[in-house]
Amino acid sequence: MNEQSDIKKLTPKDFASDQEVRWCPGCGDYAILKCMQRTLPEIGTDPANIVFVSGIGCSSRFPYYMSTYGFHTIHGRAPAIATGLKLANPDLDVWVVTGDGDGLSIGGNHMLHVLRRNVDLNILLFNNEIYGLTKGQYSPTSKPGTVSPSTPYGSVEGSVSACAFALGSGGRFIARIIDTDQKHMPDIFKRAHANKGASFVEIFQNCPIYNDKVFADFTEKATAAETRLYCQHGERLIFGKESDKGIRLNIDTLGLEVVSIGENGVKEDDILIHDETNRMLAHMLVALEPPDFPVALGVIYADPAPSFDYSVHKQIEMVTAERGKGDLGALMRGGRTWTVN
Repeated sequence: MNEQSDIKKLTPKDFASDQEVRWCPGCGDYAILKCMQRTLPEIGTDPANIVFVSGIGCSSRFPYYMSTYGFHTIHGRAPAIATGLKLANPDLDVWVVTGDGDGLSIGGNHMLHVLRRNVDLNILLFNNEIYGLTKGQYSPTSKPGTVSPSTPYGSVEGSVSACAFALGSGGRFIARIIDTDQKHMPDIFKRAHANKGASFVEIFQNCPIYNDKVFADFTEKATAAETRLYCQHGERLIFGKESDKGIRLNIDTLGLEVVSIGENGVKEDDILIHDETNRMLAHMLVALEPPDFPVALGVIYADPAPSFDYSVHKQIEMVTAERGKGDLGALMRGGRTWTVN
């Protein structure tokens, strides 16, 4: 019998745990969970080789609902735990699930360094611009003016752009998607998994209880074609219901602008071609916001480099080849010692 025929073909049910999924009705987390359970069989990884690591927040219940290994850790520290896992066993597929409060507030320092180090982790940041689990306080990504229990007269702070933060931290793979976009989300998960290094995926996720329709200006289906810009490497940045709009570089301002193809002499050749390896273009794309611009989605930046865990293990191999295998007992007994009577 062919060896391949003995291998069980995995299905979404193989990745669903026996735990009751408990999020608020209408929460965008349901859609993300279902998409992940549907995508992993297509990736083909053994569930016994997958670990989901989360911090604290609504999104951090994710590991309970996956029939894989998982850690529900402490607030903001999921990247640190995940880094330890990857260093201990580089062959594991490690996914980090976090939220805008968990990952960019108390966990901001940990997020910065895991991206800077380029640890081979798949990081999913659920962004609903609010603290949902603790009953609706404003978060680092909340827009100025957000009214919440902790900002009853409106937030006066500037907000954090998750993808701009990731780029500024030295992230090598940056992507964005919407929780209800089940057509494109599997492709983003697959690209993130294939990237050898830190993959940062921001997922715009609706919180129907505390921040309902906060992204309605680009998530509503009726206006999606006019407000979403799907970035495909090597293709022109064109959008619109009639594919008649595009993003052009304004030479005078050295900034991006929206133009209509066929008007004022604008030709399709004038529209920028997306280059996902261009960091400066990525910075400009993640800064686009309605109502003047569409929101950039898809893989915005991807420029791989050796991962931290790979480099650490290569260094260990090199030192071992030069100096031999270490002896922990000799190390503990070596050097100066003291006798305590």
